[in-house]
Amino acid sequence: MTRALIVVDIQNDFCEGGSLGVRGGERTAAAVTDHARANADSYDHVVATRDYHIDPGPHFSENPDFVDSWPRHCEVGTPGAEFHPEFDASLAEEVFSKGLYTAAYSGFEGTAGDGTTRLADWLRERGVDEVDVVGIATDHCVRATAVDAAAAGLRTRVLLGLTAGVSGDTVTTALERLRAAGVELEGEPLVG
Repeated sequence: MTRALIVVDIQNDFCEGGSLGVRGGERTAAAVTDHARANADSYDHVVATRDYHIDPGPHFSENPDFVDSWPRHCEVGTPGAEFHPEFDASLAEEVFSKGLYTAAYSGFEGTAGDGTTRLADWLRERGVDEVDVVGIATDHCVRATAVDAAAAGLRTRVLLGLTAGVSGDTVTTALERLRAAGVELEGEPLVG
């Protein structure tokens, strides 16, 4: 088996003090770094995803509904789009940016630095058949990424202790959707 760690959206805007900060985001950033270092021999590849918006249309709103529309966040060229300093981004072999002109929740919607290679293709080219998914937020981009990983035929596990969620209700719904998609869940999520 070839195994990869997918680190989802550990960015300043999704951690405490950011425009969409999730309680526990900073702790998650540090814990993911510790996990990746301590388990370096367990992963053949480590990749990271990031929201990276230029003009995502109605995804940004002055009056967000926090379901389909959100306050401005992770805009290209702003500190909010940068990885949180507690996450050592040098551990990632590749970064997949998503959402330049669309909403994009799943890391599988992102492309590598070349702007063309999608995450599923990158993993397939390296023979990856098993992934662990960690990051922010459990109930949004972690969920979407893990569901897409399972749909791509990868054995998928979410390490819930290395995630942070927005709210109890949306995390509960996300966990139900993950189980229904055949995603393995390990541990308990931190919920803001």
